[in-house]
Amino acid sequence: MKKKYLEVGEPGYHPFRKIKVMLLGLRYAVLHDFSVLYKLLLSGVVLGLSIWLHAWVDAAVVLLATGVVLSAELLNTTIEALCDFVDPDYNQKIHIIKSIAAAAVGIVILTWLIVLGVEFAEIWKVLTSG
Repeated sequence: MKKKYLEVGEPGYHPFRKIKVMLLGLRYAVLHDFSVLYKLLLSGVVLGLSIWLHAWVDAAVVLLATGVVLSAELLNTTIEALCDFVDPDYNQKIHIIKSIAAAAVGIVILTWLIVLGVEFAEIWKVLTSG
């Protein structure tokens, strides 16, 4: 596949290759980054219960919040890995870059936790009301 900005590689667009690369990246993140794994599992449980209870709008909101939090987590991991690659030693400027990326993820995680908390409370209310 031709690299867009480097002008190297073979020409042509290969959508299945892009999907394969995306799935490989997600697999790597799930296997090597616990923060991605637990978010995926916790969201999966709440999403599954929402679908089981036919709360379609709630399921869509949980799915959206999960997509955003996983994307933020993956981007943060990418930024950290790139910074470590560029300068493996401690660097104050890189520390600031990593801190800002972590802050962005923290904001998204807080939002995700609120969405899951509200949804879990609704599920709990339905399951315990009999």
